[in-house]
Amino acid sequence: MNQFNLKKLCIATASGMLLASNHSFSDDKIEWTVTSVWPESLELIEIDKAWVDRVNRITGDDLEITFFSGGTLMPSTEVFDAVETGAIDAAGDWGGYWAGLDSAFSPLSTHTSLFNAADYLNWIFEWGGLELYQEVYGEYGIYYLPFGLVTSESGFRGRTRINSLADLDGKRIRLAGRDQGRVLEKLGGSQVTLSGSEIYQAVERGVVDAAEFSMPGVDFNAGFAEVAPYWATPGWHQTGGVHGIMINKDAWEALPEQVQERLKVAAEANMAWSLAWAERKNSEGVAAFVDAGIEITRFSEEDLARIQEVTNEMILESACENPMHAKVYHSQISYLQEHQQWNEVSAPFNLSRNITDLPSLEDIEACM
Repeated sequence: MNQFNLKKLCIATASGMLLASNHSFSDDKIEWTVTSVWPESLELIEIDKAWVDRVNRITGDDLEITFFSGGTLMPSTEVFDAVETGAIDAAGDWGGYWAGLDSAFSPLSTHTSLFNAADYLNWIFEWGGLELYQEVYGEYGIYYLPFGLVTSESGFRGRTRINSLADLDGKRIRLAGRDQGRVLEKLGGSQVTLSGSEIYQAVERGVVDAAEFSMPGVDFNAGFAEVAPYWATPGWHQTGGVHGIMINKDAWEALPEQVQERLKVAAEANMAWSLAWAERKNSEGVAAFVDAGIEITRFSEEDLARIQEVTNEMILESACENPMHAKVYHSQISYLQEHQQWNEVSAPFNLSRNITDLPSLEDIEACM
């Protein structure tokens, strides 16, 4: 074989090896099926979509996610089981929906008259919160990444004016969340559980006297200005909220370490973006409700103090029913106490509400 032909053979062999290597790498690409609890009609799905987009952009040829809106693969109520069993690889969620399995999911997802979004951010990354998500979800074979933060929810919307806590007496109110329902019932109201897609018609037909769903921007785009002329504020029932991605633990552990790290980075970036996105949507939503002629009322400071008192009672009762519930609340209230002095020094320019009448850590410890 002459030198020219030998050179051609070497080039062809090298090219073939490169093509084979690329094909092998492509074959090793991991493909995930991911869904959400949110249908396409509810704007909260944008938080899930944004995380999926970030992951697909930064994982390159290592991982590709195919995303399905809530309700397209299965009812939203079934996504937890689907992730746990490995029927799907992952799903975006709001943990309050799973409080029937373990009440500790409730404070991991939202609070009545306690954390705001900045508190959740602080607690998750610097006060041990992230480890508690893994502990609670881990009992079900799920690895969890918080990837979305939302601020205070709107409040109650309905066809009847609510001026004060006295007006809640006997009212049927659509309200999500296990702990939220307990506080409402202590205040004289009755919790009605409905999916987000059912709220519009329930308010329109008088099935419920009032309803909450989400933030002003999300609420307006869901059409509530068309059926609910009254809006009672502030949204004490959910003063901040966390969204995240539930990942089947086997699927998570099958990922190379560098891909796991990229998913974590995508979640952290998504949290920062989602907070700004939520505030932009809320600003636009409030203006839209005002322009639509919606009447806005506000609970008095005395009413809000009573809500805090009842919330504290609920926390202690719930803690003594479930040691894990107690563990989560103990961690969160410890954070608030440690953060309190800085809140006082930096007021009124701080990030967090300064709550002086918190439940006793000693009483919570007694339940752990």
